[in-house]
Amino acid sequence: MTVTLADVAARARVSPATVSRVLNGNYPVAASTRERVLRAVDDLDYVLNGPASSLAAATSDLVGILVNDIADPFFGIMAGAAQTEIGGQEGAGRAGGEKLAVVCNTGGSPERELTYLTLLQRQRAAAVVLTGGALENPDHIAAMTSKLAKLADAGTRVVLCGRPPLSGNDAIVAALAFDNRGGGRRLTEHLLALGHRRIGYVAGPVERTTTRHRLEGHRSALAAAGLDEGQDRLTVHGPYARRSGYDATLELLRRDPELTAIVAANDTVALGACAALRDQGLRIPEDISVAGFDDLPFSVDVVPALTTVRLPLYEAGARAGRLAMGTEAPPPGGIATIGAELMARASTAPPRKG
Repeated sequence: MTVTLADVAARARVSPATVSRVLNGNYPVAASTRERVLRAVDDLDYVLNGPASSLAAATSDLVGILVNDIADPFFGIMAGAAQTEIGGQEGAGRAGGEKLAVVCNTGGSPERELTYLTLLQRQRAAAVVLTGGALENPDHIAAMTSKLAKLADAGTRVVLCGRPPLSGNDAIVAALAFDNRGGGRRLTEHLLALGHRRIGYVAGPVERTTTRHRLEGHRSALAAAGLDEGQDRLTVHGPYARRSGYDATLELLRRDPELTAIVAANDTVALGACAALRDQGLRIPEDISVAGFDDLPFSVDVVPALTTVRLPLYEAGARAGRLAMGTEAPPPGGIATIGAELMARASTAPPRKG
């Protein structure tokens, strides 16, 4: 049943006129009253009608791109590529079907993710692109499934880029998922082939799908080599940040000073790991090898160049943009797995003898 302005007023214990003033912002309202109204709007998932009721079911020229951190090249590359496709090709003209792409920075907060989706719903966004790994929390998954279904019912095209599909959610146009497990497995197989047997792992946040899938790939390679015992002790979790890589590496060295290699959850974390090793007087790769994940632009320029797994971030973002615009047909079943390629470089080498 459609929620009305009167429903919001009753929930907030104010008059419909007060609700209208809060939503339109055209009259001063006490802060406590405003907060009560906005809480009722969120609780009831009320969507403000457009300037004309006859346009209530129409979508706008707005497309939302949700990212965890726009300063992180992983998200910036995908968002930039998607925005290029959404904005239209050069020379298309004012009537060329362009959309306004707005990047929404969630900071990794599940609450902010839902808030941005609600705001985009109120703006009747033409499409929404969600980038990066998903939060593995049952309550948040249920809330996301419900929210995306409402967006789709209103005509919004929903595309996932770099995250797995939501189970049983028909609201999604397409889900472009990276092969994080396969990439993690190939990376560790590379180290094993070089002769490494004592390998530490700096993982991302426990609750993220990307973290779990990459770690599963790493451990599957170790299990195949008969080295899976005691891996919890050689795994440290933390944010996808340089500082996390630095601190986790020191902890791994404390747990096992004889480590010959460290695998990091992504390239930024790997930079922190390299800094910690240098501060401990260790040489890369002569004393210890380091590997990352994502193949971000700086990976090939650091010294030594970083062994990593390449994800086609620009290509994935561009494809997500076309899917959001409806200029590319969705993959069969709406799901596509995007491959990950091992990039073996100078930061990994056979372990020292003796």
